[in-house]
Amino acid sequence: MTENLELNGLPLAPAEANYGLLRAATYGHFTSMQVRDGRVRGLALHLERLDHSSRELFGQGISADRLLSALRGALDRAWSADVSIRVNAFSRDRVKFGQGIPVEPDLLITVSDPVAPTAEPPRLLAFEHERPVPHLKHTGTFSLLYYGREAQLAGYDDALFYDRSGHISEASIWNVCFATAGRIVWPDAAVLPGITMLSLQAGLDALAVARETVAVPLTDLAGYDAAYLTNSIDPALPVASVTTPAGTTQYKPDPASADLIAKAHAAIPLDLI
Repeated sequence: MTENLELNGLPLAPAEANYGLLRAATYGHFTSMQVRDGRVRGLALHLERLDHSSRELFGQGISADRLLSALRGALDRAWSADVSIRVNAFSRDRVKFGQGIPVEPDLLITVSDPVAPTAEPPRLLAFEHERPVPHLKHTGTFSLLYYGREAQLAGYDDALFYDRSGHISEASIWNVCFATAGRIVWPDAAVLPGITMLSLQAGLDALAVARETVAVPLTDLAGYDAAYLTNSIDPALPVASVTTPAGTTQYKPDPASADLIAKAHAAIPLDLI
């Protein structure tokens, strides 16, 4: 199917979309969500992310009313209430932007078919890589795609990153967590605060499940019972293995921790857009 593109709540003709518009999105930020029956988990977190990131990048935020109006309009024109939505915020006002004057960001909304969860536990290849400005979900995703492709060319499914201190941080398009002795462990590193990660942490707290954020050295990987990737598509994708310069750690299915994370995910309700 052909994707729908919407700018500031209005559908774009293909000619308009191709006329340099997507090039303008190279400096900007975005959020992605899986919508089911017109609902999404962590809606308030998505709105907050878009507003705060716009304040940082453009000097002007985006109100929740404007964002919700744009999202509802896109859903009204969609072919289904079960879709994937990506909201890009950027600016075409090069003059004000270049002069450091606050600008109201443009919103580019892409509506496409829902994405099915990953079918098989991935085998990850670890790379030393620190993503610039990691607290922002910015459009500078070249390095993420590059290392993901390098992993696949080497015979793996995707990339996992560690920093210059040898501590695990995140994966190409996922956050990562580990399970041990009934606890869920998140890496203490410079990472994107993913919406699903934040939602899972809130769900774990609601269920009184022990969790902590600590440094996860490469040398400690074998000490965990399981590892999971988390994003809007895969809230708890078990990892099959992680290969580092020191060797490969294999993870067996761990029903206990998988059940904990699944319950934490279910504990956060879906919000109506």
